[in-house]
Amino acid sequence: MKRESFQSRLGFLLVSAGCAIGIGNVWKFPYVTGQNGGGVFVLFYLLFLTIMGVPILTMELAVGRSSRKSVIQAFHTLEPAGSKWHIHGWVAIAGNYILLMYYTTVCGWMFGYFFKFLAGVFSGLDNASINNVFTSMLASPAEMTGWMVLSLVLGVLVCSIGLQNGLERITKVMMLGLLGLIVVLAIHSLTLEGALEGVKFYLLPDFERAMDVGLFNVIVAAMNQAFFTLSLGMAGMQIFGSYMSKDHTLTSESIRICLLDTFVALMAGLIIFPACFSFGVEPNVGPPLIFETLPNIFANMAGGRIWGALFFLFMTFASFSTVTAVFENLLASCRDTFGWSRKKSALLNGLFLLVACMPCVLGYNVWSGVSLIRGMNIMDSEDFLVSNLILPGGSLIFLLFCVTKWGWGFDKYLEEVNTGTGIRMSRKFKPFFQFVLPVLILLILILGLV
Repeated sequence: MKRESFQSRLGFLLVSAGCAIGIGNVWKFPYVTGQNGGGVFVLFYLLFLTIMGVPILTMELAVGRSSRKSVIQAFHTLEPAGSKWHIHGWVAIAGNYILLMYYTTVCGWMFGYFFKFLAGVFSGLDNASINNVFTSMLASPAEMTGWMVLSLVLGVLVCSIGLQNGLERITKVMMLGLLGLIVVLAIHSLTLEGALEGVKFYLLPDFERAMDVGLFNVIVAAMNQAFFTLSLGMAGMQIFGSYMSKDHTLTSESIRICLLDTFVALMAGLIIFPACFSFGVEPNVGPPLIFETLPNIFANMAGGRIWGALFFLFMTFASFSTVTAVFENLLASCRDTFGWSRKKSALLNGLFLLVACMPCVLGYNVWSGVSLIRGMNIMDSEDFLVSNLILPGGSLIFLLFCVTKWGWGFDKYLEEVNTGTGIRMSRKFKPFFQFVLPVLILLILILGLV
């Protein structure tokens, strides 16, 4: 069958950025920044994004664009005869399934909170009652299932329409809406009384504060966040490489995707930190920041119902763009591997995930007593497998495949990366890619498992 392709370069960039931009940017990045002392963490985050994120991203895109196939078939096409690199293709696809098994639930939370703010559920509630809204949602299997099914069914519908008419068209609207919303929300936060203190905490490097946390801890956290923010290692970007044109170098496109991803993460901080300091809330509260701390802030803010609804609409766009991008990867793999049509792939994957997503939903209520990996609940165990094992392990495999003589090889990788107009990757980076990058990724993998 003829390979689908993006209608425009903007479509490719926004869909790829939509895959990278997710909960990691707009939920995890602000609270991890808060826990690690602010500005110094941001400085190291940007450094590691440049020296780790961009190179690995070019490698995923190169494997996709050169092979014009989804991940399993891509390795089959490019690997030396008799080698077994394609086994990682199956692991990557398993990772995509595991990710959607819990990410649809998180996306459902965002849908739920958007509609709750729109309906005025939080109006007039005290702090304890606002915190209880999230607890009550988790405790209700019916409500949790409803929001999860909404995010899954919408994802299936968008991807079943087609690459250009479905995924590209819908993601363009969502991402442009997301970028517009984040600017409006950040400007509003900056107008709050006391907002400047939040900006200083966030963006002015204070090494004394970093020393209190431990500079090594800050550096490791920044390296982790920079690495995970692009969702590399599970072929999320590789599949979009297989749809893109050869008009532009992959270094140029990778830098643009990273800039979009970083812009959203940094702007999320500009929404949250000024608001926290304005209302006297500690910025290092951790995961409850989004569902407990911020709703309390919005409830006490003039026009908070509108600002809360807009914030969670932005969060919905961020999480749903990832759901559709990951689902597209699964559809493409089924089409390439089994020869199914797009609609058949969408339907069968949708039905499978409808069942596979239920353990995560029930893990907060009916199965709340179930603990799996290291005593973690079902969602945290699924997230552990993806974040601590499959993403760093998969990135290491893409890296070694592209830069060693036992894989595709550095020369072929470099030729593909530098095809088109734009910034070219220098051959001088070869020693860094072969000897330094693998050590950094191994460090992330070992620290994540230990």
